[in-house]
Amino acid sequence: MQSYLETTVAALVAAAVALFVVEVIHRLIRRFGCRSLLLTELTDHAHRPFQVAATVLAVQFAVRFTTTYAVGVPWRRFLLHLLVLCVIASTAWLVAALLIVVEDTALARFRVDVPNNRHARRVRTQVVMLRRLTVAVIVILTVGVMLMTFPSVRGIGAGVLTSAGVVGVVAALAAQSLLGNVFAGLQLAFSDAVRLDDVVVVEGEWGRIEELTLSYVVVQIWDDRRLILPTSYFTSKPFQNWTRTEAAVLGTAEFDVDWAVPVQTMREELRRLVEGTELWDGRVCVLQVTDATGGMVRLRALVSAADAGSLWDLRALVREHLVGWIRDNRPTAMPRVRTELGDATSNLSWQWVQPRRPVRRPSDTEAPDDARVFGGSDDGDARSEAFVGPEESRP
Repeated sequence: MQSYLETTVAALVAAAVALFVVEVIHRLIRRFGCRSLLLTELTDHAHRPFQVAATVLAVQFAVRFTTTYAVGVPWRRFLLHLLVLCVIASTAWLVAALLIVVEDTALARFRVDVPNNRHARRVRTQVVMLRRLTVAVIVILTVGVMLMTFPSVRGIGAGVLTSAGVVGVVAALAAQSLLGNVFAGLQLAFSDAVRLDDVVVVEGEWGRIEELTLSYVVVQIWDDRRLILPTSYFTSKPFQNWTRTEAAVLGTAEFDVDWAVPVQTMREELRRLVEGTELWDGRVCVLQVTDATGGMVRLRALVSAADAGSLWDLRALVREHLVGWIRDNRPTAMPRVRTELGDATSNLSWQWVQPRRPVRRPSDTEAPDDARVFGGSDDGDARSEAFVGPEESRP
């Protein structure tokens, strides 16, 4: 009875000493490492697993050295085995916490709340994927080490290795979809095809990459719905990534109007509108006639914005304003359907009437800058060069 009491007291004293030492180290690091981001993260995230690991390890040593009187007794073997399992689990928790602290410290160097955050989002995506993979590997290794502490498991190790080939084939066939998603997630993280906070159009929905895991991707749609897709989707099917190279994007607003529309006047009105709104980033403002068939003229307004959200609002503003402008200032340009009635001999009056005004010839001057998509400005020239193939060799 006296031996049991000594063992209990020794375990409690060891736990108290371990907690005291950990607390002293914690306070010293917090005091002298306040200017270091790494040390600050350590005190915030690694303190609790350090406490548990140190306490369990101290209790394990105390019990082992104070129970020599019970060597070979079943309860001692069971207690020491249980403490060993706790030491393995707490150590794995501490290692995972330390790795997460290092990853968080690395992420803090890359800010995503700045306009040009493409590199930061790429690093963040890769670090998040590595974190998930790291935690998964640590859990698997921890479970494996804990199982190896059981003699019965070590005894069947040879048989397991002998049948590993057959089991591996069966497992691969059963987990083909899961493994495909895992490898697809790693490919997405390091191929730079898609990153966290990228704006994408997938399955006809416009949204933002909210979460990227080894098995699935969560897309936050513009109306706050969530579209959850397997990671293999983004490696096997086409999708639009609006922010792969930069956040600034182009967008269009199209209008079907009558042939009487004053294109240049409407172009000037578009320019006046975008110059008066903060949604426009000042890069592109173009109005062009893209089609003139079926009795209608199709106008396309091409504008640019700093990000996808601003572009959405800017396109809606352009549509609303120009529709109201045509209705209030140029009602003759509204879409119309013409019908001409002739007499009994199918003669039409316009066949015998000479034109009242001479036909105007197009001027020799070049089109204005806001009538050209590929040219007329630095941005337009760059876009033109991007879509021009290699020059042919001249004789």
